[in-house]
Amino acid sequence: MANILIIGACGQIGTELTKKLRAVYGTNAVIASDVRKGDPDFVASGPFEVVNALDYNQVEHVIEKYNVEDVYLMAALLSATAEKNPAFAWDLNMNSLFHVLNLAKGGKIKKIFWPSSIAVFGPTTPKQNTPQYTIMEPSTVYGISKQSGERWCEYYHNIYGVDVRSIRYPGLISWSTPPGGGTTDYAVDIYHKALENGSYTCFLSEETRLPMMYMDDAIRATVEIMQAPAESISIRSSYNLSAMDFTPAEVAEAIQREIPDFTIGYEPDFRQKIADSWPQSIDDSSARADWGWQHEFNLESMTKDMLIHLESLKHEN
Repeated sequence: MANILIIGACGQIGTELTKKLRAVYGTNAVIASDVRKGDPDFVASGPFEVVNALDYNQVEHVIEKYNVEDVYLMAALLSATAEKNPAFAWDLNMNSLFHVLNLAKGGKIKKIFWPSSIAVFGPTTPKQNTPQYTIMEPSTVYGISKQSGERWCEYYHNIYGVDVRSIRYPGLISWSTPPGGGTTDYAVDIYHKALENGSYTCFLSEETRLPMMYMDDAIRATVEIMQAPAESISIRSSYNLSAMDFTPAEVAEAIQREIPDFTIGYEPDFRQKIADSWPQSIDDSSARADWGWQHEFNLESMTKDMLIHLESLKHEN
């Protein structure tokens, strides 16, 4: 079994992905890395290296040290955070990708996973059942960088034969890691606040519908697309991926079925404009046809699972 490197392993997705890949392939086969050490228990749980994704030589050194063949590039500045620091967001989101693409082009690694996002779409994109191929005019720094990254991934595959695979994540919801600066983070924070104080003030309006996915499904999709035979991957830019879509009001109602006294208020901020530029629902039929994608969680089952896990975490602490 070839070794795997995760760049950006201490982030919201990277932490979960590291645990899953180690469960599948063995602890020592999966090297976690980030620009700094995160949670001490996580860092001590298996091989860990401090790596700056913007330093080509550092990335190359770790790949050679561990005989890495597959790289999962999870390092990125997310939508809301990127708007506050556009130049750094572009630098991190783009140049980290060029580093791994060029390492693959040079034969140093065999396979790359790079996540894209629904942020590649924009205000002119069809909102409902957004097609795989459609108008893409992103209006955020994050979206611009992800759309550009998709084009480069496809280019490196077509011109240099690089085996790069990607999915456009919708909003992701997890009980085990804190929000990472995204526009969909309300759907994580709302569960924490429901248990902590029985109320939540949402930074999006109550009828803002967005595509969402439970982290368990997102991690499974990430592993499955990398396990799929190369001939079944027909899209080398990035696959649409979907599970559910809902509004803040609908999440609140799902929580109220479990916690009847829960209340919610709304104070939209700058993230509302970002959310309004994104799709409301996604057509992911290509992923389902090509590599057999199937989601498992809907709003009801996710809400139950989130509250059970967060409740148990509260008692542990």
